[in-house]
Amino acid sequence: MMQWIRPLLFILVGLFAGIIAEKIIFNKLGNIITKKGIPGSEIIFGSLRRIPFTWFVLAGFFGAILSYSLTEDVTTALQKIVIAIFLFTITLVLARLAAGFINLFIQRTEGVPASLISNLIKSIIFLLGALIIFQTIGIEITPIITTLGITGLAVGLALQDTLANLFSGFYLLLSKQVKTGDYIKLESGQEGYITDITWRNINIEELAKNIIIVPNSKLASANFTNYHLPAKQLTLTMNVGVSYDSDLEQVERVTVEVAKEVMQEIALDLVANEPFIRFHTFNDFSIDFTLYMRVGEYFEQRIGKHLFIKKLHKRYKQEGISIPFPIRDIYMKESINLNEIMDQN
Repeated sequence: MMQWIRPLLFILVGLFAGIIAEKIIFNKLGNIITKKGIPGSEIIFGSLRRIPFTWFVLAGFFGAILSYSLTEDVTTALQKIVIAIFLFTITLVLARLAAGFINLFIQRTEGVPASLISNLIKSIIFLLGALIIFQTIGIEITPIITTLGITGLAVGLALQDTLANLFSGFYLLLSKQVKTGDYIKLESGQEGYITDITWRNINIEELAKNIIIVPNSKLASANFTNYHLPAKQLTLTMNVGVSYDSDLEQVERVTVEVAKEVMQEIALDLVANEPFIRFHTFNDFSIDFTLYMRVGEYFEQRIGKHLFIKKLHKRYKQEGISIPFPIRDIYMKESINLNEIMDQN
């Protein structure tokens, strides 16, 4: 019975030390550093959550194994299990750190998809960690790597569509054709903002908040319009017609003033790009022109047109400028009665 006391003491000491380290020291230290606003501190402490407790418990078990008289084979096997668990926790911490700092970078870099890159990095770290664990506990990794290569080839043939979507996603990113936050329109007519680029799909949120899920390979081979390339800002055009009695100089001045008012509301940063109009057609019932006005992005065209029409209609009424109704004059020639001509003859 006495031979169990020392191993149990090691386990209990490791357990209590882990509780103290996790609940008292680790949490208080984390709160202090987080309050100071040190960059990345939340990621580091978040990655280490529950890990110090596990390490102390593993240390207690390791001490218990060394203190108890077991056969050499059993002792070696138990030590390898403890070491394997310890290496797994190290791998888990590294994967969390990598994912956390990638997400932090993504927050500062517009358009970089979080899920695709972070999941890929975590998968690579876990794979390398597994190989290191196998090598440490005495399992030869050369046959494993060979098997993985053969298995990977078989899986690659079986999962051609999945791999095609994966590589298509990276192609779209590297070619900078799309990024999260872009507003795109598919050849099917569906349109919306890209919310995420995963390893398999691109998620597009419509204005109605519905999500369109498009496989990466489909988008890579499709015709689509990205309204945020080469820049978000674009030129809104509006066709307007005024009556032939209008003073065109006045029309130009008033219309540009109204366009500036609209830009003050929806595109204040672009006010330096003054709107302008160009007369272009003597139409049947009006003199037509086109307004050119800069807006911040594609979606702002809708609110821009809405505000411009309301304000322009009101201002034209105040200035006495008329927007004519479509009018067409029809001249009817008097018909000749053939019977009357015959009677005269």
